[in-house]
Amino acid sequence: MNDKIIETLNRGGLVVYPTDTVYGLLCDASNGEAVKKLINFKQRPAGKPISIFVCDLEMAKQYVKINVDTEKRLRTLLPGPYTIVLPSKHKLPAELESEKGTLGIRIPDNKEIIDLVNTFGKPLTATSANLAGRPPHYSIKSFNKQVAHGRKNLVDLIVDGGDLPHNKPSTVVDFTTGDLKVLRDGDQKVTSFTLHVSKSEVETKKFAHKLLQEELNRDSKKPIIFILKGDLGAGKTIFTKGLGEALGISNIISPTFVVYYEYPILLFRNNRIFVHVDLYNLSDKEEFKHLGLEKYLVPGNIMCIEWGEKAGEIIEDLKDKATLIYVYIRHKSETERTISVNF
Repeated sequence: MNDKIIETLNRGGLVVYPTDTVYGLLCDASNGEAVKKLINFKQRPAGKPISIFVCDLEMAKQYVKINVDTEKRLRTLLPGPYTIVLPSKHKLPAELESEKGTLGIRIPDNKEIIDLVNTFGKPLTATSANLAGRPPHYSIKSFNKQVAHGRKNLVDLIVDGGDLPHNKPSTVVDFTTGDLKVLRDGDQKVTSFTLHVSKSEVETKKFAHKLLQEELNRDSKKPIIFILKGDLGAGKTIFTKGLGEALGISNIISPTFVVYYEYPILLFRNNRIFVHVDLYNLSDKEEFKHLGLEKYLVPGNIMCIEWGEKAGEIIEDLKDKATLIYVYIRHKSETERTISVNF
């Protein structure tokens, strides 16, 4: 399939493709005619920018200006569901840029897209496959239903990746002034963030303990929910065990097949509960709604959700009822992990 996608992109075609957020519309971002074709399909107003997928910050530096301080901050966020707005070097078609001469870049936490960009060797457009002003698509069925046959003929290839979790489009963050400014909220809020490098499972547990203690010291009036994301084997369960041990719970086991376990927090009074949720085998967002987790959303309770990528739009319901802490755990090397935290 990748050969067919690359061939389509090389001849200036449009490809509907599943991304880490919604179905996207890909084309060669360096091909002016392909970009115009994309804008025509989306019926996008003139002057509205279009972001690009790049495979890493080294590729990004070819097209946007990134100083040393900004690069350090970006490494705490990327890869992830963020669009980073930076001053453009004006090496791509002007239609991609904002009126201020800025360009949005995306480095998604999605191996398929990163591999595709790497193979293609050039950036790809990172816009959603919906028409301007219409909601994004989480299935090809939805795409086909919205797009009229004549307009659909502008699309050269459709890659059906099945039904996607109902995540919001990416969070858009402006770094052009040196200060972080959120232009559009996605599922991931960025009010503050930090980065930690763990060299062992023990260090990962210690960091989880420290993070929990800091949050408990804030004396929040809401339950606390840790939303963990990262590849298989990155260390999410180790982090969860660190939280449990900090609460006096030493018998945590993975609830992969039952979705969640609850544990009494013996260190707390008033019968508080620690809930460990694992969404790895969750195939339908509707399943999440029927788990009955709402009953745990009371002050003093703590929840940890592994594979938070699958929580999707449910995060919207949680954010008003709980304090959410997003934790991304990634492989840095065979023994090291980077742990980035967004509040």
